[in-house]
Amino acid sequence: MAPDQPMEVAWGSGCERALVFVSGMRASGAAILIFGTLIRAIVFDFDGLILDTEEPVYRSWLEVYQAHGEELPFERWVSIVGSTTTGFHPQYHLEERLGRPLPKEVLDHRIGRRTEMILANAVLPGVVQHLDSAREMGLKLGVASSSTADWVRGHLARLGILDRFECLRCRDDVAHAKPEPDLYLAVLECLGVAGSDAIAIEDSPHGVAAAKRAGLRCVAVPNSITARLDLTEADVTLSSLADVTLQQLLEKFETA
Repeated sequence: MAPDQPMEVAWGSGCERALVFVSGMRASGAAILIFGTLIRAIVFDFDGLILDTEEPVYRSWLEVYQAHGEELPFERWVSIVGSTTTGFHPQYHLEERLGRPLPKEVLDHRIGRRTEMILANAVLPGVVQHLDSAREMGLKLGVASSSTADWVRGHLARLGILDRFECLRCRDDVAHAKPEPDLYLAVLECLGVAGSDAIAIEDSPHGVAAAKRAGLRCVAVPNSITARLDLTEADVTLSSLADVTLQQLLEKFETA
């Protein structure tokens, strides 16, 4: 088949039909039209979506609070999930409660516990499967994260999947983190695609809001921290990326 020549295919109940455009050159990207939805790129969040870092970060602070006889207010904690600590900083909050600064050894131990728990985690289920499928389809891949570039790149490299992504944009790269749209707009510019031609995969309300404000369709995949939060702004919600193939996920936008 010639590059970018449309091929009509049928699948699913009722023999639904879709046009799949196959690109002969990876660099130029492919476009997949499924039920009137044109997709050229998929943009992933990182923390809690590719790797479960959110539970270890929360647990490490919870241990510090408990050791000092204080409660870590979950409703305050989740207000910063998917964003930054601008609205609530657990260290400053605890120090205010205690009336004194936390010793350096306590803070260092907390970081050590966080690192220990994160390193024990593998890539979350379904992520690699979807990355492989997207590459086979010729779709562009990006990451939009409210964490620092060193944090995201370091973990992606350690996990052996850094080279899967054509573009990474982190909080170092933009003026405002999520829920503002800056990160997604930066990734779209880097990938050279419009928001309407891309799908975001997120785990938090802040992330979903950022993606939608940038004009992307959005899939929400909550984790143990965000499962109790309101993710209804997302177009599609999954319990795990492992529950569907990429083709099945794209098909879900027909009824979204």
